[in-house]
Amino acid sequence: MSDNIMVRERADVGSYDDIAAAAVRTTGLTEMGGTEHEEGLRTLVEDLASPEAGLTPRGNYFQRSEVKSALVGRLLTQARFDELPQHLDVPIERPVFVMGLPRTGTTALHRLLHADPMAQGLEMWLTQLPQPRPPRETWEADPIFQAMQQGFAAHHVESPEFMGIHYMDATTVEECWRVLRQTGKSNSYESLAHVPRYTEWLARQDWTDAYERHRRNLQLIGMNDPEKRWVLKNPSHMTALDALMAVYPDALVVYTHRDPVVCIASSCSLSAETTDGHSTTYVGGVIGQTQLDLWSRAYHSFHDARPAYDAAQFADVAFSDLRADPIGVTRGIYEQFGLDWNPEAQAAVAEIDRESKEGKAAPSHRYSLEDYGLTEDQVRAAFDR
Repeated sequence: MSDNIMVRERADVGSYDDIAAAAVRTTGLTEMGGTEHEEGLRTLVEDLASPEAGLTPRGNYFQRSEVKSALVGRLLTQARFDELPQHLDVPIERPVFVMGLPRTGTTALHRLLHADPMAQGLEMWLTQLPQPRPPRETWEADPIFQAMQQGFAAHHVESPEFMGIHYMDATTVEECWRVLRQTGKSNSYESLAHVPRYTEWLARQDWTDAYERHRRNLQLIGMNDPEKRWVLKNPSHMTALDALMAVYPDALVVYTHRDPVVCIASSCSLSAETTDGHSTTYVGGVIGQTQLDLWSRAYHSFHDARPAYDAAQFADVAFSDLRADPIGVTRGIYEQFGLDWNPEAQAAVAEIDRESKEGKAAPSHRYSLEDYGLTEDQVRAAFDR
């Protein structure tokens, strides 16, 4: 790490009201568009500030910035909602949602499906700065886009191990949790810290309001591309299939399958790498138990809810098939859902597949269940149906 990279530390996380005030100062905006986000984020901040969270000065800075980012996103989005009421008229038809346990190939499949010129997704920088998607050739001139790209470049230098697990920059299509958290609902927080009260609160929630705001974000971001099909991805969609289908009744769901033993080991490793040095308690066996509980709940929730919906709206993909024939699997999804697999789509998917195997996004990752206090039998029991 170079000497000029700023050390990011804080003595505490602060209170919810303090973080909300900081978000207002950062944006110069005050209108949150309701208060439905407050209960969850207040519960989260109280958890983070408790001794159980065991946050270090570095962890305080990181966790505070995550909560502040959710509030900044809400403020910026609300300003655009109010400025552009016509976003509510933008149609969203048969959006594709990729979901499955973490590390089941959802990222690779999401990027393959998004490669089609007639597809659109949530680019990282637009989840942070929601606005009608500007023409691609103008992005590099945008100062906020530039700042985000520089931040990712620094992160690649600081954390090369993380980039081997999950490559990101400001242009990559990202997960939906950055938008869902605008209503205080995101199980991403459970993968970043020991927050048992927030976990308990979230398990009791109806996520419909989170998906309603999610839809408005898509309508806003897609205002300039109304003819393009949305392709979205997040493992947490498994947690809230009923809410997702209530808001997107014609959704097309692509569900990925892989041995949960591998998924949980890899998910633990990703959480450990992301939060390295952030906490004295969210390490080892606590990460293991938290990830096992989180994803086994999501898995059972999804499989309990799925039979209520039209089977024709679901496609199943095995990780081994995706790895062996990514283009064939992508084409199979198009055929199952009656989507237009044309030469342009095939060429774009083939190009993104080539890049993923040999470019900077090529995956490399090492992990073990034992590092997180788990056994194969434990994991198999938790996922047994």
